[in-house]
Amino acid sequence: MKRLFFSFLSATFLLLCVPPDNVSALASYKVLVVMSYGLDHDFEQEIRQGIDSVLRDHSNTKYIYLGTKKNIASGPQKAREAYELYKKFKPDGVIAVDDNAQAMFVVPYLKDKVKTPVMFCGVNAEPEIYGYPASNVSGILERVPISQSLAFAKQLMPDIKTFGYMALDSPTGRSILNYLQHEVDTMPLKLASIQLPATMAETRKLIAGINQEIDIWYVPTMQGIKDDNGIPLTHKQIVPILADTFTRPLLGDHKDIIKYGMLCGMTLVGQEQGSTAAEMLLKAMTGTPISKLPITRNKKGNPVINVTVMKQLGIKPKPILLKDAELVRTEL
Repeated sequence: MKRLFFSFLSATFLLLCVPPDNVSALASYKVLVVMSYGLDHDFEQEIRQGIDSVLRDHSNTKYIYLGTKKNIASGPQKAREAYELYKKFKPDGVIAVDDNAQAMFVVPYLKDKVKTPVMFCGVNAEPEIYGYPASNVSGILERVPISQSLAFAKQLMPDIKTFGYMALDSPTGRSILNYLQHEVDTMPLKLASIQLPATMAETRKLIAGINQEIDIWYVPTMQGIKDDNGIPLTHKQIVPILADTFTRPLLGDHKDIIKYGMLCGMTLVGQEQGSTAAEMLLKAMTGTPISKLPITRNKKGNPVINVTVMKQLGIKPKPILLKDAELVRTEL
């Protein structure tokens, strides 16, 4: 009788330890994560943190990087290598990060071609561009809070009326621009210029011609733009050059860009992208149909102010703005 009682207690304890929603702590899954860029890309590092926070206790996760921020021409070959890894690894699920991983890897190799569930994140383009949702694909879109960033900047600088958009001429830069143009009527400032340079030399030439017409520049992504020797640059190298070249303040969408010399921005949270995609994938791997996992979008945003730039510009904000924002200083 005593042995039966202890067996009952043991069984009850094991049941209580297994989490709900079909996600068993005892289950072990194989997950392949295909990143569009590289290990030195700050936002993809945040996305990886979000993925790992969800999957570390549930899966054996392999990461592969396409490196398209520095060399987009090599992307298709890297995507083929990712597919060879997929066939060898035989994952239970896949996460594809940012737009290039969709166009180069998921669409040609996995979408509607395999049963493996695929979740995307960090996608700036409209999902229909890739034929999403698909029979085995869903995920979370990345929607840059441009309007909120401009409104936040206007609280710091009430007299500004116009803004310019500048980004590297790339799939990401054009996707964000497409979203901006669809939402332009809701913007608190007038869009006065759109620039998509491919090199730093082109950037300097463009700025010299139109800079005086713009009150503030929104610059979401320039990483990978080439210098005069054709070498791709990082944001840590690019932003100080832009800050010296522009005579107007800069807005960004990520803390690790703003801290290199921009004024402020309502920033994206990479961990949200990664954790949401991972949570959706866990549900798919444990039996939830893709049709029951609709495409979603980010909901979080953090206000960030670079106090070094703020002081250089002589801005004296209301205390409430400093209280609610994350404060950073310029790092060189």
